[in-house]
Amino acid sequence: MALSVPGYSPSFRKPPETLRLRRKRARSRGAAASPGEQPEPAPRRAALAAGLLLRPFPAAAAAAAVGRGGGGPAAARRNPFARLDNRPSAAAEPPDGPPRGQQEAQGPFLDSNQENDLLWEEKFPERTTVTELLQTPRGSVSESDIPSSESTELPADWSIKTRLLFTSSQPFTWADHLKAQEEAHGVIQHCRATEVTLPQSIQDPKLSTELRCAFQQSLIYWLQPAFPWLPLFPRIGGDRKMSGKISPWSNDETLQHILMSDWSVSFTSLYNLLKTKLCPYFYVCTYQFTILFRAAGLAGNDVITALISPTTRGIREAMKNEGIEFSLPLIKENGHGKKKASGTSLGQGEEQVISDEDEDESFSWLEEMGVQDKIKKPDILSIKLRKEKHEVQMDHRPESVVLVKGMNTLTLLNFLINSKSLIASSGPQAGLPPTLLSPVAFRGATMQMLKARSVNVKTQAVSGYKDQFSLEITGPVMPHSLHSVTMLLRSSQKGSFSAGLYTHEPTAVFNACLPVNKVLDKETVHEELANCGLHPKTLDQLSQTPILGKSSLRHVEMSDYVYNWRS
Repeated sequence: MALSVPGYSPSFRKPPETLRLRRKRARSRGAAASPGEQPEPAPRRAALAAGLLLRPFPAAAAAAAVGRGGGGPAAARRNPFARLDNRPSAAAEPPDGPPRGQQEAQGPFLDSNQENDLLWEEKFPERTTVTELLQTPRGSVSESDIPSSESTELPADWSIKTRLLFTSSQPFTWADHLKAQEEAHGVIQHCRATEVTLPQSIQDPKLSTELRCAFQQSLIYWLQPAFPWLPLFPRIGGDRKMSGKISPWSNDETLQHILMSDWSVSFTSLYNLLKTKLCPYFYVCTYQFTILFRAAGLAGNDVITALISPTTRGIREAMKNEGIEFSLPLIKENGHGKKKASGTSLGQGEEQVISDEDEDESFSWLEEMGVQDKIKKPDILSIKLRKEKHEVQMDHRPESVVLVKGMNTLTLLNFLINSKSLIASSGPQAGLPPTLLSPVAFRGATMQMLKARSVNVKTQAVSGYKDQFSLEITGPVMPHSLHSVTMLLRSSQKGSFSAGLYTHEPTAVFNACLPVNKVLDKETVHEELANCGLHPKTLDQLSQTPILGKSSLRHVEMSDYVYNWRS
């Protein structure tokens, strides 16, 4: 006599038994549907449902052969190595796997590896090779990649690029193997800030000495400190490239003091050149933030400006204690944000008075109801932490960018020279002063050169293969170099090329539109900055108000001397 077990059903079947029944029913339905025909296998049915063109099934070919008098079973035998019939299909059910409906439901979870690959490519776009970029079909571009603007000139981009990849149907052989005389002329043209004007189109760029000298001129930049064995840019996230390198100053305080002393002299020299408008701009790259100093007249500002990004609450508090007036231009000017943005320039006593008034007003309604003694008020520390919560949340984000203007930039200079938090105390960058990048020479600087190489690849076309030419430039590409190179390619490539631009992300926020006190006259700006070392067209571009916001140029395409760009 069977025992009655609670919750037990005699008709219950385990999942493998259910799958065997389903496969048995499928085979019986196939045999019943066509008694005289052999049913097609599941992979072949899935391939036909997907619209693939397959050869006739061997059973049909055998029947035709029998009708023609051919062999019987030998002719009907199926090739076990046929690719289309033996290839595993995503739509076919595995022997012991779940039904097809469950597989489709699990699709988003089964593609986690593909999602990780996509995230990796987005996080590390510089891993893209030249061949992969050239072979990307145009139809795969998403709607967000549609060019955002069309113009004869590019907008100002104040971010630092780590890599430029230009492609064109015209060769870039003119950029390779410069002669000694051409290299020397390019260096002299850079040091003397010689203005080079090229024709709209150059018939034979490889024979144009003027073009090759100008290209050499556009690749030069100035760096301090400089150690041949140590990559000094980028500094944010650069520990991996610096690890394992020789750093004799890391445990030598005397050597650290000498390096910092020389760095202070170079930093002061750069600021003096900026103040006298002999240097248009420069960057200070530390291990935790980057600073962009711009001369008066650039980016629509009539005074010297300094942008610091990203910042933390500790850095802002230290600047406030030193009496540096600054603002947070990306914080919304309403309510609590307005008070904080403007309160950064207040003294410590004034801010304490404001916070006390806010505290009294926030609990005045308890006194009106007569229950102020029955409800325990939160302590002052918890109130302060709650008010400063939003400041901590925006740390290390683009919204934490700090703007310093006018004479406060001189106070910022002294603060940075005397700040101990400017240099890492541990890790591969321990004891190493920040990197100074400038388009012009300054005291203690070393002349450096961006690396350029041209590549010729074959790309598939309708009629076969065609030549596709590319030019790759790597290094800290500053705004003036980007504009100079695009001007040269406009003439050498006959107004037709495309470019992929890779940005050092912490500097993309330097394109934010800042509040401007007054509109500057274009002619006045050109007269005051005539000796800053920039080409007049480059100066005209960098003097305009930025329009890219918190983003930067990602892709540029020129066709018939007209730019299409997206950010």
